[in-house]
Amino acid sequence: MKFSFLMTRSYFYIRRGICMLVLLAWLASPISTFALSEAETARQVRLQAELFLVEQDIAKQTKLLQGKQKETASIQRDVDVLTYKIATAKLNIRAKQLQIERLGTDIVKKETTISDLGSKIEEEKISLAELLRKTRELDDSSVLDVVLGGQQLSDVFVDLNAFKFIEGSLHQSFNVIRDTKKTTEVQKVSLEGQRDSTLNAKAVIETESKKVESLEKEKKNLLAVSKNQEKGYQQVLAEKKKQQSAILSALFALRDTKAISFEKALEYAKEASRGTGVRPAFILAILTQETNLGANVGTCNRPGDPESKSWKNIMKPTRDIEPYLRIVKELGITPESMPLSCPQGNGYGGAMGPSQFIPSTWEIYKNRVSVVTGNRPSNPWSPEDAFAATSLFLKDLGADARTFATESRAAGKYYAGGNWATAGKNYSASVMAIADRIQRNIDILAE
Repeated sequence: MKFSFLMTRSYFYIRRGICMLVLLAWLASPISTFALSEAETARQVRLQAELFLVEQDIAKQTKLLQGKQKETASIQRDVDVLTYKIATAKLNIRAKQLQIERLGTDIVKKETTISDLGSKIEEEKISLAELLRKTRELDDSSVLDVVLGGQQLSDVFVDLNAFKFIEGSLHQSFNVIRDTKKTTEVQKVSLEGQRDSTLNAKAVIETESKKVESLEKEKKNLLAVSKNQEKGYQQVLAEKKKQQSAILSALFALRDTKAISFEKALEYAKEASRGTGVRPAFILAILTQETNLGANVGTCNRPGDPESKSWKNIMKPTRDIEPYLRIVKELGITPESMPLSCPQGNGYGGAMGPSQFIPSTWEIYKNRVSVVTGNRPSNPWSPEDAFAATSLFLKDLGADARTFATESRAAGKYYAGGNWATAGKNYSASVMAIADRIQRNIDILAE
């Protein structure tokens, strides 16, 4: 009979006891709020006070540096400039070290607590799901089932009271799970922010350490030139200008279009940066990486390519062919005249120009590109427009925050979308290394 498969009175009390234990377990183990101890609070106050003093020193050194840079060029002036730069870089390193100390408070313990909370939620969900299934079975049984099952009516009422108790406990437990889930999510967001801040600080320390090493070497070489040796000093200046000229005149390779000088590339990147807030060196690094990939992937739709590489056969028909035809018509060019990316693996090709936007995506960005560059219509094969498009996309991915973590994440998403943390990892690492190299060149040009 149906009721023979349902809970008896003793089964009720066992289940009621389980439910009470579940509820008591939640109440006996309150969610950690990560409150700081008195000693830790004092440590945080001390670190904050030291960080404040360091930041004041940075402001003073920056002011001194700006004043010294306005003076007429001389050996002593250049030595002083280097001294201020070195001092500022060292202060930046100390500031970030203090920041890491402040963020590092029990971070492993917090991660473990959050992991435990997640496991606890899942375990309780399973337990409560089983209770809910059993109570639904009871709810579906009828009085006739009870009578046929041989139970006394008095026992039924006792069981019904137990059922009501379990039902109330279930609701309370679900509320606890809901609140715990919400708290856990808040804690995870906070912890992820701390991880990013730590990552950013470490990146700054690495960059500033390299800068100190380079500046110390430059200062040593400059001090080796006697103040009375004007010829030697002029030679130092000439070498610096030669280095700057070499950087500016170096060709900046671009995918699916002619290379331009680094000077022109930097001009376009700065223009794009003014319109989006994304760091010029990062924009240039993304475009460099895309060009490096292009050298390996090759292009399609070029004069002399077989029909299999034509725009008609490499694009996703339902997504990109019509937008592509609209783009080339607006630009007054033929569909067969412009190079396009070839399909990779089982996917589609058809990406255009240095920024490698597919036609459907370019149509989304083209008006925003025109706002940045003033070019109407914007052209995906134009370096100026491509730089702006890349910068706008990177801004939408959060790169305008200009931190190591946000730029690294944006690079990964630029390449792999939602799989940025795995499939985009190597791409991101390469971009950040390129950006570091380009930034050093930009800094040399600013001297």
